[in-house]
Amino acid sequence: MKVLVIALNRSRQPMAVMPYGACVAAQAALGAGHETRLLDLMFEKDPARALERACREFRPEVAGFSLRNIDNNDIRTPVFYPGDAASLMALARRTCGAKIVLGGAAVAVMPEALLRRSGADCCVLGDAAAVFPRLLAVLASGGDPLSVPGTGVITAGEYSANPLDLSVPSGSGLFPEFGRWLDLRAYARHMTSAPLKTKLGCPFGCVYCTYPVGEGKAYRLSPPAEALRAVRELVAGGVRDIEFVDNVFNSPHAHAMELCSLLSANRTGARFHTMELNPEFTDDALLGAMARAGFAGIGITAESADDGVLAALGKNYRLEHLARAAAAVARHDIPCMWIFMVGGPGETKETVARTLDFARQRVRTSDSVFFNAGVRMYPGTPLEAAARHEGSLTKTPAEMLEPVFYLSPAIDKAWLLETLAAATRENMNFINSDSLALPYLSGLYALAHFAGVKQPLWKHTRHLRRGLMSLGVNA
Repeated sequence: MKVLVIALNRSRQPMAVMPYGACVAAQAALGAGHETRLLDLMFEKDPARALERACREFRPEVAGFSLRNIDNNDIRTPVFYPGDAASLMALARRTCGAKIVLGGAAVAVMPEALLRRSGADCCVLGDAAAVFPRLLAVLASGGDPLSVPGTGVITAGEYSANPLDLSVPSGSGLFPEFGRWLDLRAYARHMTSAPLKTKLGCPFGCVYCTYPVGEGKAYRLSPPAEALRAVRELVAGGVRDIEFVDNVFNSPHAHAMELCSLLSANRTGARFHTMELNPEFTDDALLGAMARAGFAGIGITAESADDGVLAALGKNYRLEHLARAAAAVARHDIPCMWIFMVGGPGETKETVARTLDFARQRVRTSDSVFFNAGVRMYPGTPLEAAARHEGSLTKTPAEMLEPVFYLSPAIDKAWLLETLAAATRENMNFINSDSLALPYLSGLYALAHFAGVKQPLWKHTRHLRRGLMSLGVNA
């Protein structure tokens, strides 16, 4: 069949992101023998016109729409994405009469609500590499999409799903040929790293997290040698910055160490990044291995510096792990971004103060700190259940498609936002969601690329903020 995969994400806040999932789906369709094209809407000035043109020229029989995010996860100025997706799907149906398939990371989170909102014929619930080729085979023969594990449909107004067996080991399809599907030069001009995943699944029990829903709780690891092959192919295609986007990069610790050792022994000329280090497994051995491998930037998802809040969030680590990780980071030269999420279960004014004190006292001033306020809630998570039990959530699961956030009853929203804003004003290496929403941020990335600045740009947070503020910009 003719298959058109459409990458819907157009957000460049804080930066443009390559559509990893869409490329995986396109690669899987091509590998199954289908004539496949990918339409990336990231840099299209008129997405509707670009889609209409692609449909008329290519005449696809299946149009697969990849939805990366439901919203921007910002409690202050939430942005909702599925509305645009629905109008584009309707356009594709009118233009070429293709079967409409909805997929992407967002779909596994709320499949029924998104399927109803979009009007797609069916959706892919799990790993596109495993599900999409089988679904295409069934569609080609006129069969029932629901016969394929990992799909969902609405029939006669009722939603039905055939869950994917997430216990089956799988490491295939994690490394698509980005150069085949994307304009890599356009992404390079926006200082975008190429994303690579080395594993699926997440065994941790964070109360807000949806990763286990789409990927399962058991790790499905890809051999580090396969990641090295993908790195070499990207470098041969002109890519120099590569980001490992595993849910948690340094768990299992031994797997991360093996990958770093292999990258170190086979110098590729690439600069590596990851924003997903778990504090419990962040130690001198790992950071030394990452430095030797060529990592140019790392992120630690600390969330809170209070043991009570960390326990309420379902985290596997405590303050002692954060302190140990901070001490290890201080002994190495890799720029680090610390990521905190304040306002969750158990949060009080005192616990917020502890987190801010940790960021001021334990984080190097040369490193950056990001604070996010509130916790996005999704159906089926322990956080949703807790919010309903305490009476702070009354919306139905379907109504939770549009952004709804958890905020501790002991915290006033206005107080929290002002407290974070004040801390950001006082500490030049602090940023918050307001910083990521600055309208000129995408242009700043393009300007930095033109000036020859190397990634990660956030390592210059202090200097950029001071420079912008000297020009009268509220940064």
